[in-house]
Amino acid sequence: MEKLTVELGARSYPILIGDGLIRDIGAHVAPLLKRPRTMIVTDSHVADHYLAPIGTALAMENIACSSFVLDPGEATKSWSGLARLTEWLIGEGIERSDHVIALGGGVIGDLVGFACSIVKRGCAFIQVPTTLLAQVDSSVGGKTAINVPAGKNLIGAFHQPAMVVIDPTTLETLPRRELGAGYAEVVKYGLIDDADFFAWCEAHGAALLAGDSAARAHAIAHSVAAKARIVAADERETQDIRALLNLGHSFGHALEAETGYSDRLLHGEAVAAGMVLAHQFSAANGLCPAADAARVRDHLASVGLPHSLASAGINGGGAQLAAHMAHDKKVRGGRLPLILSRGIGQSFVTDAYDLDAVAAFLDEQRSV
Repeated sequence: MEKLTVELGARSYPILIGDGLIRDIGAHVAPLLKRPRTMIVTDSHVADHYLAPIGTALAMENIACSSFVLDPGEATKSWSGLARLTEWLIGEGIERSDHVIALGGGVIGDLVGFACSIVKRGCAFIQVPTTLLAQVDSSVGGKTAINVPAGKNLIGAFHQPAMVVIDPTTLETLPRRELGAGYAEVVKYGLIDDADFFAWCEAHGAALLAGDSAARAHAIAHSVAAKARIVAADERETQDIRALLNLGHSFGHALEAETGYSDRLLHGEAVAAGMVLAHQFSAANGLCPAADAARVRDHLASVGLPHSLASAGINGGGAQLAAHMAHDKKVRGGRLPLILSRGIGQSFVTDAYDLDAVAAFLDEQRSV
């Protein structure tokens, strides 16, 4: 088992990474509990595989648990999903000192984290991510939210977990498409500020996606360490440090909105296309070498991820996509800070470009 720490002073918390941790989770959770009881929230896909094993692991430590199983998919991250979950937690007699276990991917982690941030003015929760995307990104850092018709993650709060427990063996039951969507977030860490890691991805990404356990373990540990470092430096995104984690997301969220947050385009797939668009936009404006933008596109294409508007199944015009971006929660003073690039591993934040320029670029990209 590998142990990392998100350094946030009194709110610091551990990240445990190791094969088979779900079978031993009771021993790791027990020291956190004020009473021998917890609540598990998951979705029906994950429940089929892991709800019984995690319940057994808790029982071995004499920890009682109840469970709430939600529908899978982004539609669950909604006002109605939040209402159902908070009412269930209150009905279960949750106390502020209790710890709710979020067992699943990013949707479950985001929804449970937000619910725990508001129930009784704040309860504790533990992230047990079961998808690659959640393991390397969304389970760490305390961003919690739901979606609304105007955009993704617009209603939420910063609420750090008490612990993150990552068991890479859960990826063995993950569909190939979901694994690929998570891999986009792995690549992101190389593109932000680690050109050597992007080169590692070029060399080992295909093996990771084919089931190479050593490649997966390295990618998870490296990505989590990078995220922990960035979160510790800029927890609430008040500087431009944590904003770099949004590379590909401003474009990507617009693509998700255009597809109605449906399974037509998974979040990680939208981020993949968004990272290509960010590098192409940078190249078009003389910021990034065209060869670097091509490397990003070619690598993501080589592992079967969307790498253009067409491959992402987007038909909307530039103005329509830019209108989605106008609702981005990062808008400041009417301008949207974009995460662009001066080359692989050289991302930066700028608000030098208005949405009309972005719309014109996206119109050009429709023919690519």
